[in-house]
Amino acid sequence: MKITNNGITSPKGFKAAGEHAGIKKAKKDLGIIYSEKPALCSAVFTKNVVKAAPLQLALKVLSENSYISAIAINSGNANACTGEQGYKDAVDTSKTLADCLGLKENEVLVSSTGVIGQLLDRDKIINGVKNTCKKLSSSQEAANDCANAIMTTDTIPKQITVETEIGGKTVIVSGIAKGSGMIHPNMATMLGFLTTDAAITKDMLDKAFKSRIDDSFNMITVDGETSTNDTCLILANGMAENPLIDKENDDFKLFEQAVDTVVKYLAKQIVMDGEGATKFLEVNIKGTATTDDARVLCKSILNSQLVKTAFFGKDANWGRILSAMGASGVNFNPEKVKITFKNKIGSIDLFENGTPYNFDEDFALKILDEREIQIDVKLNEGGKEITGWGCDLSYDYVKINAEYRT
Repeated sequence: MKITNNGITSPKGFKAAGEHAGIKKAKKDLGIIYSEKPALCSAVFTKNVVKAAPLQLALKVLSENSYISAIAINSGNANACTGEQGYKDAVDTSKTLADCLGLKENEVLVSSTGVIGQLLDRDKIINGVKNTCKKLSSSQEAANDCANAIMTTDTIPKQITVETEIGGKTVIVSGIAKGSGMIHPNMATMLGFLTTDAAITKDMLDKAFKSRIDDSFNMITVDGETSTNDTCLILANGMAENPLIDKENDDFKLFEQAVDTVVKYLAKQIVMDGEGATKFLEVNIKGTATTDDARVLCKSILNSQLVKTAFFGKDANWGRILSAMGASGVNFNPEKVKITFKNKIGSIDLFENGTPYNFDEDFALKILDEREIQIDVKLNEGGKEITGWGCDLSYDYVKINAEYRT
């Protein structure tokens, strides 16, 4: 398996573009992804009851058709909580995209991210789609432009490409994502778009994609907030001409591994780029009775404001971790728990068998002074485990979000 930071135009038959449509003051704000051949689509959306107009339209389209050829994504305006006019704007954007590319309306999707409660400037978005369609290209530059166009408070574009060999053919899976704030599991508040030239059935695509979401985007958190616009999807156009993946065999496992690599990389990049974040936290929960118990405990630690502020302050406050676990609703024996911090500096045990260690505070500070920190928690209640990712809570996070709309 080969991994690069190439963009979503790497798989055969895919083109992209990113332009400035005028939704933002200056930066690129409209991206388009296009497959020369209709592509099977598998998608997951926000668990928030309040769903933006583009999501409502996408759910309708995908209930009628599993093949999608193009997606238009705008940043700077979420088109959420905008009523009938907002839905009409999403439909009109979709119609424009379809017309420009000679497609049917149920072969395209639209996606939006940005400020909630503001109507899209219809002329800007329609003209933007028309202009951006003219720039579609399979070049790396076009892929980069698209990755940049979907960003909001992100500080860096997020993209990755994985190449693997299936049935003697090179199969490529690529992905881009945006996300920095309003990040919370089920799913993470973000947009993610994957492209692949793999030949695969819809059932197997769903199985490979949705199972990997549970262990990637659904295991990250920045601030515990679930957005109205969360969307993650994959398009598979079959142009690699590998033997059709229609069952859970070795070819399926190779494809699933490629998808897993892409989504986990993008998920971690979102957390690393968390609004105001100074620490990247990896929590490993081991020894739970069930996987669900492990998930709940992991998310309870990562979402705890007290845990997050302790890491921002470089305080080895293991008590906050144990307390967050105890408040999670999972039944466990605290006297069986072991808590360890580690990274490239070394490892330090803080708590075990109901008793804190008399640990070296200076050495703990050296570990906590690094940007990346791993928190290992062992419960000795069973054989299940899970890994999740999050970040600290800084002054800058408050500043960014206090001024987000204005």
